[in-house]
Amino acid sequence: MTLWYGGDYNPEQWDPVVWQEDLELMQRAGVNLVTVGVFSWSSLEPAPGEYDFGWLDQVLDLLHSGGIRVDLATPTASPPPWFSRLHPEALPVTADGVRLTHGSRDTYCACAPAYREAAQGIARALAERYHDHPALAMWHVHNEYGTTCYCSLAAERFREWLQERYGTLDRLNQAWTTAFWSQGYADWVDIEPPRKTQYLVNPTQYLDFRRFWSDELLAAYREQKAELRKLSALPITTNFVFGGWVPVNHAQWATEVDVVAIDHYPDRADIGAEEQTAFGADLARGWAGGKPWLLMEQSAGALNLGRRQHTKEPGRMARHSLSHVARGSQGALFFQWRASRGGAEMFHSAMVPHAGPDSRMFREIEALGSELPKLADVAESNVEAEVAILWDVECWWAMQGTHLPSSSLDYLEAVRSAHRHFWRAGRTVDFVAPDADLSSYRQVVAPSLYLSSDEAAANLAGYVENGGQLVVGYFSGIVDPDLRVRYPGAFTELLGVQVEEFHPLPDYGEIVLESGGRGRLWSEDVQAVSAEVVDRYVGGVLDGRPAITRRQVGAGTAFYVSTELDDATAARLFGLQPSPLETVRRQSGDTTWTFLFNHGDAEVAVPDEGELVIGQLPVQPGGYAVVRSSRGR
Repeated sequence: MTLWYGGDYNPEQWDPVVWQEDLELMQRAGVNLVTVGVFSWSSLEPAPGEYDFGWLDQVLDLLHSGGIRVDLATPTASPPPWFSRLHPEALPVTADGVRLTHGSRDTYCACAPAYREAAQGIARALAERYHDHPALAMWHVHNEYGTTCYCSLAAERFREWLQERYGTLDRLNQAWTTAFWSQGYADWVDIEPPRKTQYLVNPTQYLDFRRFWSDELLAAYREQKAELRKLSALPITTNFVFGGWVPVNHAQWATEVDVVAIDHYPDRADIGAEEQTAFGADLARGWAGGKPWLLMEQSAGALNLGRRQHTKEPGRMARHSLSHVARGSQGALFFQWRASRGGAEMFHSAMVPHAGPDSRMFREIEALGSELPKLADVAESNVEAEVAILWDVECWWAMQGTHLPSSSLDYLEAVRSAHRHFWRAGRTVDFVAPDADLSSYRQVVAPSLYLSSDEAAANLAGYVENGGQLVVGYFSGIVDPDLRVRYPGAFTELLGVQVEEFHPLPDYGEIVLESGGRGRLWSEDVQAVSAEVVDRYVGGVLDGRPAITRRQVGAGTAFYVSTELDDATAARLFGLQPSPLETVRRQSGDTTWTFLFNHGDAEVAVPDEGELVIGQLPVQPGGYAVVRSSRGR
């Protein structure tokens, strides 16, 4: 098995003389896979139906001659200018009703028939020409599916999707609670996407549009996938990018790709970047559900903080890359191979920076490329985790589209906070769906599971009854999948508590706990019906009220936490001991691979339990080590 190493390669931006230098540098760096053609539609099809494959033929032949494999992309994320001129109806419309113009990437509406036909056409042409090219390792459909459109074409498809989901207007009106604010629909034609309106949008309309758009983009992906599959048996994927602007259900999409591929770009300069790296990798592994996954894109030399870039310190690029490998990635790829001379992302970092190969950045790229082959066997191993955190993208969407009791309620941040507690203790977790099989986990955490189905609630109850430990966070079990309030709540009986009132806390406000701990963001008036009180609030209107409860259910235990706990209190609750050493173990038969990352200020010694594969022991501040051991050693 091989760990992939490389990145997005855009030879169409360079003269052929540079291609030869690229090949030589790739070989020096240990690159074995490059993604080609992601944004090359106008170079491949300069006019409708007229193809220019000559340059791509040369590039693929050159890469093959040098032993570099290719992840060949369909370039449909960036239609050429002629397409937008001929099909202006395919340009996307914002929620404000503004139709965007050509001039950037992602200028398309996935509901436009002309776009779908053109996308299938270029995918078909690429498959016909390159399906048997020896350089190919896999196919890469599109790039970061995510452009949302609110045009009339999207409205038509949305209505069709709603009719398939609900069947009748009566059922839709019930699900959307349209009796509120006189929104009852008597004709399907009156239903529109949740465009900008006078005040608040209908929350279930908003959630259904998110569901619909994910399905519509998936249908577009499937069409291209079908064109490729007619002629090729190679793996087919598309790259997921994690963030609020990408409206797809990654867990659902993961069943449609042969390799789950993610793009990950932390947006913190401090230790938060390492936390985000682990979070993104664990989430990708959860979406993959045991299937292979791959870090398809990351930044080589900089962290994008929004208003400015932060240059990665020496060694940080390798640590981020190896953290993904530790958590299951089949390699480490980047955007991009060579920094662009111009264009909108000319200052995006690259494996070969503007400074060229005689640079710190490229020397670090070479160093990582020399280490990854030593870890090739790790690709056949599995990541070990005894704890699971529940993840439900529809819960996230639902909270984004609802006028909540506090604007500080944030599903993503609640999940990240739970993950952070375990990460800071050097503990690896899995992300799973609320209705997944939980029997293999010692502990399951459900942060702010606002939306819950009856099936998910029953699944969690069964997990606890069979001996599991469940920790449910505040603002959980509040609504059903139609976003109708559930009272007394989906988890009331399981937890043995009744939440009578919400008490949102002010920004930067805290509430004191009897144990000496602190809560922030949120608090609740909780009645302990059949649960034992573990900790109470002190002072204010909630003085003496339960803050944390525990209930024995069958062979297991269910906790409820009604506020966002400070780090120390959360660590005590979860039984964690904070550590500067991030530790991830991967198991294959009798062999254990232990990845160690030191995020502290002092070296950390570890027991001599195996062979040092890469890195240094003791683990130096900011350093890493990978140790391989065998059972019985």
